[in-house]
Amino acid sequence: MRGFCFLAMLTSLLLAHTGRADIELIGVGTLPGATADLSGLSGKTSDGTPNNRLGGLGSGIAYTGRGNEYVLASDRGPKDGASDFACRMHRMNIVVKPKGKTTVTLKLTETKLLTDEMGRQFVGSLDAIDVKRPERSLRFDPEGVRVGQDGTIFISDEYGPVLAEFNPQGKRIRNFPLPTRFLPTKPGKNPEGELPPHNTQGRVPNRGMEGLAISPDGTKLYGIMQSPLIQDGALDKDNARVGRNCRLFELDTLSKASREFVYPLEETSNGLSEILAINNHEFLVLERDGKVGKEAAFKKLYKIDLNHATDVSAVAALPADTLPASIQPVKKTLFLDLLDKKYGLAGDECPEKFEGLAFGPDLPDGRRLLIITADNDFIAEQPLRIYAFAIDASDLPGFVPQAFPGKP
Repeated sequence: MRGFCFLAMLTSLLLAHTGRADIELIGVGTLPGATADLSGLSGKTSDGTPNNRLGGLGSGIAYTGRGNEYVLASDRGPKDGASDFACRMHRMNIVVKPKGKTTVTLKLTETKLLTDEMGRQFVGSLDAIDVKRPERSLRFDPEGVRVGQDGTIFISDEYGPVLAEFNPQGKRIRNFPLPTRFLPTKPGKNPEGELPPHNTQGRVPNRGMEGLAISPDGTKLYGIMQSPLIQDGALDKDNARVGRNCRLFELDTLSKASREFVYPLEETSNGLSEILAINNHEFLVLERDGKVGKEAAFKKLYKIDLNHATDVSAVAALPADTLPASIQPVKKTLFLDLLDKKYGLAGDECPEKFEGLAFGPDLPDGRRLLIITADNDFIAEQPLRIYAFAIDASDLPGFVPQAFPGKP
């Protein structure tokens, strides 16, 4: 009996140490891929998609701190930038009822179009760039979204990349400056024209600031690049992706002080889709491949820790693969494998683009609610899916909920 008790205790300790044993997929909310949003727009985009299509909203999601309300960002629209889709954000009530068979109910409550300070409409078109004055460009690709303590909306744009602040009505308040190393020297309308040899620094086209986190106290933003920068060994001589070392950018929104850290990819073909704060130094990061259905092989969340990671702000160029001993990357441990058989997500219906992460209000049983969204690329035949996971509090021992006005 003593041996049995010791084994049971050891097993319990090991499960607690992994931080994954109690993670449960408790429900999936869906909407038809042809659902209309609340923009009030009529007609069709240049590629024939209805202007009011509720698509791509899985690109980013953020809890607002109010009941079951979340803000979601649609990305640049259909056809990879070949459409003049008007950029927008949405508010949605996501109600998770874990009684008997858990239900996840989705109700869209608002759609706001995104504009600059002068009221000019942001669009997803590659052509909407001012090459001479890129800061005045109207092309925009919302990928990460977070809600500030005062209700403002922070959005990371993949095109620039840009880190911007909007008011709740969707009007831009300001852009936060990013170090020039993140920006292509010669931005253009054609993605091929932004690759080497035309550019020798900055983000790889369509691999910009894909994910965005906010610290629990709301004072810092964390933008993570989908892939390494060009000067960080991102590409080989044929412009194939070979780099592993992605930059994570930390910005103090008050002092404008910044730091940068290194997140090493597990596979050079992978990309980073999202980052979500657990506390002021630990985060969840979504790393995935670009495959769909049965071909999907890598869709994982890693828990990372910035403590003891090297600030690489002064490092002009990182190596493509192995880092020197002087640079410590973020510490990363596997937290959740979305393709684990127990979740039933692998197979024909597996989405390519798991992209959004948000903690919602705690569940009635005390477990943490983690919402994961999938981008359907505006495909009418592909449902919009929102996944609800329950995480035992012991799996996130350092968790600090985001502070909102009127709440601790």
